[in-house]
Amino acid sequence: MNGLFTAATLAPVSGVLTIDADVVVVGSGAGGAVAAYELAVAGLRVVMLEAGPFIPSSAFNESFNDALDTLYAEHGTQANADGDMLVLQGRCVGGSTVVNGCVAFRTPELILRDWQQQFGLTEMTSAALAPYFQRVEERLHIHSNMAHEINANSHAIIKGCDALGVSWQPLKRNVKACALTGHCLSGCASDRKQSMLVTYVPWALEAGATLYADTAVTRVLASEGQARGVEAEMRRPDGTLVQRLQVNAARVVVAAGAVQTPVLLQRSQLANGSGQVGKNFACHPSCLVVGDYPQRIDSWSGALLGVYVDEWLDPAKGGFILEAGGAGPVELSGVADPGTGRPYVAYMERVGHLAGLVTLIHDHNSGSISAAKDGATIDYSLSEPDFPTMLAAIRAAARVHLAGGATQVFLPTVQQRVVRNDAELDAALAALPHEAHVFRMVSYHPQGSCRMGADPATSVVSPSGETHEVRGLYITDASLFPTSIIVNPQLTVYALASVIAERIVDSFRA
Repeated sequence: MNGLFTAATLAPVSGVLTIDADVVVVGSGAGGAVAAYELAVAGLRVVMLEAGPFIPSSAFNESFNDALDTLYAEHGTQANADGDMLVLQGRCVGGSTVVNGCVAFRTPELILRDWQQQFGLTEMTSAALAPYFQRVEERLHIHSNMAHEINANSHAIIKGCDALGVSWQPLKRNVKACALTGHCLSGCASDRKQSMLVTYVPWALEAGATLYADTAVTRVLASEGQARGVEAEMRRPDGTLVQRLQVNAARVVVAAGAVQTPVLLQRSQLANGSGQVGKNFACHPSCLVVGDYPQRIDSWSGALLGVYVDEWLDPAKGGFILEAGGAGPVELSGVADPGTGRPYVAYMERVGHLAGLVTLIHDHNSGSISAAKDGATIDYSLSEPDFPTMLAAIRAAARVHLAGGATQVFLPTVQQRVVRNDAELDAALAALPHEAHVFRMVSYHPQGSCRMGADPATSVVSPSGETHEVRGLYITDASLFPTSIIVNPQLTVYALASVIAERIVDSFRA
């Protein structure tokens, strides 16, 4: 890639490298890459800074263990403060788009309506966003899964839904001629996934942008209420300092993700007069409910995610969706508690017969993010009103499995609970203590920690994407979301980043 600099390509030097730009973009994931491209093609001088490494697709080996170590934040161990929920985020050029499951939803109408009514985002309508959604969908080849992309895992879920009379739909994914290898969470070695690594990042570089990988921004610079640029450090994996940088720019776009964006603002002591930076954090805490079927499933074979269950999407009906999600033997070995020795071997002998169904709930924004010595503290527990929603989602997933022919279902609880019929299911769920840590939870979708809204007293970012307090300081990642959005967030981020980038371009022309 032209215009790409990494810690491996530069020799350690003393002093500070000073760079002048029109815009500096912090992060190269969904929000950063799209913004950088749109700004660069408009003729602006753009510098992207990415804390993670540049790892080309040719280096992906489809090993989930290796991917956790090289592509994920904190080597895949990032968790909430209680330690009962992993928070998985990409930390590499392309961000989480490199390691996600490709799923792309437009923002549900009911969510946009809530944002308009509750947070004053009156211009954020489906009609207004439609051109931006369409543009991204066309560029990233987003399409509904076709018949050949629906694997055995998803067919088992379809059978269960049809038996119960429950609505399901094929998922839409940003993938071009999918190779159906099922290794989406480990990075796409064939470049079929249309992640930022192979689309908007190289497009931005082709348009004249510059990218520094291995480069963590330590402070946003501002004076007299105006953004001035950023300070950053380029380091090698062993921590060796290669270069200190200062990028001078009148516009700063922060797109470091819903965990690191508020931390950066807190350390910079900026844009927090409302006290809302780091507040209102949500994350779609998810559970993988696994069914054991008589027939072979090989859930890791084919498209990782095929269909979803939308019966309960509306909060009035439940506020959750279920996604038929495949998983490899490594992931499946950690879903239940098969013990050791013979019990473990017995469980793993059935791994080819296991099918997965992922729960995604519309959680309340009850968490917070704060800067810590070695990174960030994620203070999040399943809130009181979200506990019954999680139970309802798990119950629905288990019932779909049983109706689809599963002989037993492993509930996603810390202590192993196996059910074989609806009566056992109801009894098992009723016996659960009303405590969040009983579930095996994972979050793939951090959001909401720098809320967008019309009222500066209750939000961080204005409807234009610019912070209320600092001119020229913009945010374009999922930390903007006023509420959780129930569905996978990447397409919403792409669209909002496109809108906000357009407004930044207009600000230069004003």
